[in-house]
Amino acid sequence: MSERLLTASLRRSAGGRALAGVMAAALAAADPAQATAAALRREGDWLIVGDRRYDLRAFERAWLVGAGKAGAAMTAAAVAALVDRLSGGVVVVKDDGAPLPDVAGVSLLRAAHPTPDERSVVAGQRIATLLAQAGARDLVIGLISGGGSALLNLPVPGVTLADIQALTTALLACGAPIGAINTLRKHLDQLKGGGLARLAAPATLVTLILSDVVGSPLDVIASGPTVADPTTFADAIATLDQYGLRAQCPPAIVAYLEAGARGERPETPKPGDQALAAVQNVLIGSNAQAAQAALAAARAAGFNALLLTTYLEGEAREVGRVLAGIAREMATTGQPLAPPACLIAGGETTVTLRGTGRGGRNQELALSAALALDGLNGVLVAALATDGGDGPTDAAGAVATGDTVARAHALGYEPRDYLQRNDSYTLFASLDDLLLPGPTGTNVNDLVFVLVEAT
Repeated sequence: MSERLLTASLRRSAGGRALAGVMAAALAAADPAQATAAALRREGDWLIVGDRRYDLRAFERAWLVGAGKAGAAMTAAAVAALVDRLSGGVVVVKDDGAPLPDVAGVSLLRAAHPTPDERSVVAGQRIATLLAQAGARDLVIGLISGGGSALLNLPVPGVTLADIQALTTALLACGAPIGAINTLRKHLDQLKGGGLARLAAPATLVTLILSDVVGSPLDVIASGPTVADPTTFADAIATLDQYGLRAQCPPAIVAYLEAGARGERPETPKPGDQALAAVQNVLIGSNAQAAQAALAAARAAGFNALLLTTYLEGEAREVGRVLAGIAREMATTGQPLAPPACLIAGGETTVTLRGTGRGGRNQELALSAALALDGLNGVLVAALATDGGDGPTDAAGAVATGDTVARAHALGYEPRDYLQRNDSYTLFASLDDLLLPGPTGTNVNDLVFVLVEAT
C-alpha cells in the first residue's frame, strides 16, 4: 500500500517516503474486516457484540443488511461469523470497480456515490422487502459505513429519485456540513433517520457502524438508518433556507417538508421510540483510530509527531492555508514541534463550488496549502481521503510542497487560477502529486499530514 501512495514529491526525500508508510499504517488500522471480526465474535451458539451476548438458539432466522463503502469487507467478516445461522441478506456498496468477495447467502449490490442512482433505490426496495419478513424471533445484523446515504435510498411517497438527485447536487455544491445535509436526507427517505430500524421491528437489530463523520455521531453516519433522529422537519426546512437552496430544490421536496412541519407527514423515530427498543448500535471504527495509528507509525519512523485534532472542519481552501501557516511556524521556530516533525489532523472539510473543474476537498486543501507554502524548503502537506476517493475523482488527495507553485509555473500553469475554478485534480495530475491508492475498502473520513524535515 505504501508504494501506491508515493507521489513525485514524496519520492524525492527520505521523509516523504516515510510519510507514505505512515499513511499506509493509518489505512491498515481502519481495516473494516478486522474491525467487524473483532466486534462480532462467536462462541458456539453465542454471538458476542460489545457488552451484549445473544443466544442464537433463541432466534429462528438471522438476516444481514447494510450499506456503505466498507460494506464488502464488513459483509465477508460477518458471514464468516454467522455462516451456519445466516438466512440471507442484502448489502449495497459503492460501484468503484473493485472486485466483490464471494459471500454465501448474501446479495452484494453496487450503486453510485456520491449521487444516488436507480440501483440505490433497487437496493432500498430489496432491503425493505427483506425486513418485512423479519419477526419478533429474528435477528437482523446491520452493517453501516460512510457513503450509505447515497448508496441506499427509498424516497418518501411523492418524492422521486430525480428529485433526490437534484437536491444532492445542490447540497454537494453549497458547502454545507454533512450533519446539515443528512438532516434533509433523513426526512426524505424511508430508511434513513431510524427508518431501517422501524421497518425491522419487532426483530432484534444489532448494527455495526464504521464512522466517516467528525466526532462519530451515530445519527449522522450514513444518515443514521438504525439510530433515533434528534432532528425535525423544521430543522430540514431551516437547512434549505440557511444555504439558500429553496429555489434550487424540486417543488415536491419543499412540499413534503412543509407538510411534515405541519404534522401531516410522519416524523422520523425519536429517542425513546418503541421501534428502537430492540436495537444495539456499536461503533467499530473511526477517524480517531486511524489517526492514532498514524501517530504511532510517525513516531516509529523517527518524527516528532503530534495529533492536532480529529475534528478538522471548515472550507478546504481556508483549512489548507491555516495548516500551511502551522508548517511555516514549525520550520521557522520549531513550534509546536521541532523538525523532523509530523503533525496529523483528521476530519472532513467542505468545498463551495465556484468553478467547473475537477477535484475534491483534499486536493483543494492541498492546492491552497501549496500557495501558502510557496518557496519554503523541506515542508509538505498531504491530504488523504481514507476511502481512496476524493470527490468525483480517482484520487484520494494530493501532496503540496514549497516548490509546487514553481513546478506548476514551469509547465505554464497558474495555480491560483486552478484553485479559483476548483480544478485541483488537473494541476496535481500534471505534477504527478495525486495520491492514488485506489479503492481502499474502508472509509473513516480524511487525514492531513504536515511534514517538516530536518534542515
